[in-house]
Amino acid sequence: MVMNAVIARCAEKSPVTVMARLALQRALDPAWVDELFEREGGAQYQRELLFSKTVELMSVVAVGLRPSVHAAARDCPDLPVSVQALYDKIKHTEPNLVRALVTGSAARLSDVLAPMIKDEAPMVPGYRLRIVDGNHLPASEKRLKPLRGFSGAPLPGHSLVVYDPDLEMVVDLEPCEDAYKQERAVMSSLLERATPCELWIADSAFSTRAILGEWERRGCGFIVREHTCTPNPRVLEEASYQERVETGDVYEQAVEFSDEAGNTVTLRRIELHLKEPTQGGETVIRILANLPGQRFTAGEIARLYRRRWKIESMFQRLESVLNSEVRTLAHPRAALLAFGVAVLAYNVLTVLQTAVWAAHGLRDSDIELSPFYVAVEVRANYEGMMMATSLGSWKKFDAMAAPQLSHLLLEIAVHAKPKALRKSPRGPKPPKKKSTLTPADARRHVSTARVLKEGGSHRDL
Repeated sequence: MVMNAVIARCAEKSPVTVMARLALQRALDPAWVDELFEREGGAQYQRELLFSKTVELMSVVAVGLRPSVHAAARDCPDLPVSVQALYDKIKHTEPNLVRALVTGSAARLSDVLAPMIKDEAPMVPGYRLRIVDGNHLPASEKRLKPLRGFSGAPLPGHSLVVYDPDLEMVVDLEPCEDAYKQERAVMSSLLERATPCELWIADSAFSTRAILGEWERRGCGFIVREHTCTPNPRVLEEASYQERVETGDVYEQAVEFSDEAGNTVTLRRIELHLKEPTQGGETVIRILANLPGQRFTAGEIARLYRRRWKIESMFQRLESVLNSEVRTLAHPRAALLAFGVAVLAYNVLTVLQTAVWAAHGLRDSDIELSPFYVAVEVRANYEGMMMATSLGSWKKFDAMAAPQLSHLLLEIAVHAKPKALRKSPRGPKPPKKKSTLTPADARRHVSTARVLKEGGSHRDL
């Protein structure tokens, strides 16, 4: 497509910045966001301040273009209400609206992503992989009056996050305002949305009769680390050795339990006897699975469970690359909205990385792109690009269908320099030595200039 001269210049010099504008518009199209609000907004209403404007300001904070919501509001010339009214809107955003925003935008971006990965085989053919885990938001600042006399840490809530490793995107989210509410108690809503041919991978927090029984009833596959207390299945046979995998020896035995409806559920218990103990000192990991033995060996199930680390890596990237934890937002609903918008921005970064990866044919390359460096380039150039272009110059791109937009992103991604965006892996971290310092020693200080002048390290502690 023929581009405006300024946009074309930006696409040549900083392609991921132009791609970020196009993908963000697809994920956060104002008309779609406001329509979503009308459908899912509950008791909230729109007058002067549209929900799309609220989400736009939150996205500016999430990608790091502004340090806080207040700073983003001050720099917004067309904000039709006061900053206090904006905060009121944010803190009344219902959790189900946050969920709908994340899942809806993920579906819109998936349509753009699909043509880029059409030649890639899924990790588990015939299944849609779903990795579920909880993410607890850290303590917020005590900006709410009821919190000011509290000496402890106020926790604004947590979310259950569902990650698709084939798309490398978060495809579902269940926010919870109560930080003390157990993850398994929040899981009921995700179970209601589970569909056949999904393969769920989870840790022991989700190893309950109710959850495993419901996945079985809905025709889902699952690989779940067994909890020490639940579901406490009955052993049907002795464990037998199967094979050796990278992390240890694999054994298998048949077990069964009765779900909450009284139905008997027969499962495979996979025991992985580790070569090296975990950080918690465990030498055996037990996994419960309902996958057919004719298709999945015990070793394959053990390897699939290791995929669970992908969601942990995703949480780390959310914290380090995006502003997913806005500690100035003390109200639970405001903090959960900030986290949801950061998750949405993470999905946008995935689209950009995939476009560069596909455009440069990096499938068989050892180059792995870093979301950190992608985000750094976007932050450095986005505001200047938007100052140099008019909103009207983007309209024809904003109206594109998903396949057209996918093709355009690939054309722009050709100008990207993968080596400048690649990860810089470091070697293994040396083991930490146990500290012998007393609290008094730890509080002591030293002049860096004097240590450097002496030409050695300061060991007088």
